[in-house]
Amino acid sequence: MFKNIYKGKKVLITGHTGFKGSWLTSWLLKLGAEVHGFSVDYPSDPSMFLELKIEDRIHHHLGDVRDKELVHKIVHDTKPDFVFHLAAQALVSISYSDPVDTIETNVMGTANMLDALRTAEFPCTAIFITSDKCYENVEWVYGYKETDQIGGRDIYSGSKGAAEVIFHSYYYSFFKDKKSNIRLASARAGNVIGGGDWAKDRLVPDCMKAWSKGGQVTIRSPKATRPWQHVMEPLSGYLNLGMQLSLDESLHGESFNFGPRSEYNHTVLTLLKELSTYWKYEDSNDAFTITDNIPFHEAGLLKLNCDKALFYMKWQPTLDFETLIKFVGEWYYSFYKSKDNIVDITNNQIEQYENLAIDQSIQWAIS
Repeated sequence: MFKNIYKGKKVLITGHTGFKGSWLTSWLLKLGAEVHGFSVDYPSDPSMFLELKIEDRIHHHLGDVRDKELVHKIVHDTKPDFVFHLAAQALVSISYSDPVDTIETNVMGTANMLDALRTAEFPCTAIFITSDKCYENVEWVYGYKETDQIGGRDIYSGSKGAAEVIFHSYYYSFFKDKKSNIRLASARAGNVIGGGDWAKDRLVPDCMKAWSKGGQVTIRSPKATRPWQHVMEPLSGYLNLGMQLSLDESLHGESFNFGPRSEYNHTVLTLLKELSTYWKYEDSNDAFTITDNIPFHEAGLLKLNCDKALFYMKWQPTLDFETLIKFVGEWYYSFYKSKDNIVDITNNQIEQYENLAIDQSIQWAIS
């Protein structure tokens, strides 16, 4: 897997206590990495990080990415071989109630990590994770390419677009025109779902909390189309990008999209009907109600063009929509109903994902 490049290496993950960070940490531990985590808190209750008892298996640090001196200290004390910068305020709803915090975390947090790497005297490969919402969304039917306009019509999107601008500004100012120990790339993905997500005002977590009690969930924008993907899909992209960037200097300073195949775009309604089957609803319409009360702007259509990742890194999605639903449904049902060992469930799904990638001869899995 990934040319065994992470085995025995020090990997610093910011935002490691979050949903995506917990999955990435679990996968890197399976790959034999020495993981160092840096997060401000445990962002949800329940918390996947705490349920998996990850703290006992890594170097765990609590701190705020807005604290420049602390970010510098963590980076320079750890001297990581790889950095995956995931730390962010990740919720659109919170960006409306606390826009300044969102901007400070997503923009200045990125700047602080870049600045810490700017002064580093050790080699390091760093992947900066933003979002598909960094693009100026005009809701066209085409997937956005890495060369399309950055922007945002809401605070969350604007903060992600600004993080990308800061990333490229630092690259051209400090890392491109001189021999540097640091190699950088940014990665963009969105609408990630999977077991262990309990974030506020997120569709799948809201459903799982309600369905675990036999209740209904209220949804908005049932016809909104999203490029749904399991959390391991973009994580395989990030890990692949980290591997390739460490071996190939030509990818330095580049940005890459990671998303599902275009035929896997489905409406919110389709997703919910498929997921509800794992909760024994005889009629899927009993699982949810639809409201016209939309408290903030949400784009109706947004998808990514991932041709660049395919061309340069031979990366492609692994799961079909049916398997995606199976992974998500079984993880949550096991957590809420069967009381199975959730650590084993998580590791088994990672292994199943790896085996599916091997069966499809996807390059990162067979190298």
